[in-house]
Amino acid sequence: MISPHAVVQTDDIGKDVDIAEFAVVRSGVSIGRGVRIHPHVVVESGVRLEDDVEVFAGAYLGKEPKGTGATARAIEYERRVLIGRGTSVGPHAVIFCDVEIGAETLIGDGASIREQCRVGSRCIISRYVTVNYNTKIGDGTRIMDSTHITGNSIIGNDVFISALVSTANDNEMVTRRYEEGKIIGPHVGDRVSVGEGACLLPAIRIGEGAIIGAGSVVTKDVDPYVLVMGVPARYVRDLEKPKNPKNPKNPKDPERDNS
Repeated sequence: MISPHAVVQTDDIGKDVDIAEFAVVRSGVSIGRGVRIHPHVVVESGVRLEDDVEVFAGAYLGKEPKGTGATARAIEYERRVLIGRGTSVGPHAVIFCDVEIGAETLIGDGASIREQCRVGSRCIISRYVTVNYNTKIGDGTRIMDSTHITGNSIIGNDVFISALVSTANDNEMVTRRYEEGKIIGPHVGDRVSVGEGACLLPAIRIGEGAIIGAGSVVTKDVDPYVLVMGVPARYVRDLEKPKNPKNPKNPKDPERDNS
């Protein structure tokens, strides 16, 4: 059902779609079957919502990035957004242009995902998480409340990042310039776990299956399957490797769901 109080400018709408009052859906939007759009949602041109997506009140999909002359980085993007089947977008979340989000992913209340980002399937991007530009996040990854993922980062599959984690991509803060190849966020391998309040500094690589202790400041690369802790983070002990690393722990395991 489409509310008579909604503004709907597209005809590309599947069956069994609900669009609530005061939602705005621009021309050039594609809406699959069973999609539900709550009140006061804005969906800009170029957005594609696959089947059974739900978008909660006040979310903004397809926001155009603006540099306004203040940013050192050139703003580049394509006017498109893909929200995968069965994904839920929480109230007041902001998804910029040129973003792809996989199937059955949860985008929490107030989360922000910038241009050129790719988020996998079955992920959680929790409440007030910010994912900056040109970041890749693999399948089954969970990023908890109020964490910041900096631009030009890579986060692997089945990663768990706790609340209030910070990441950085610039070791030359004094220059205030954006130089391609120098502004690089962390590269976090598959099945890594990062404790609450940790800080990951620019360009570090965290190996598969490593654990970063809560409150740690990671200043250098971390080997696979080790525990590091402290300020700066130091090696504590080796961790047991899984017998079959190609079949990681089920990403839907409730013991890992701290959302």
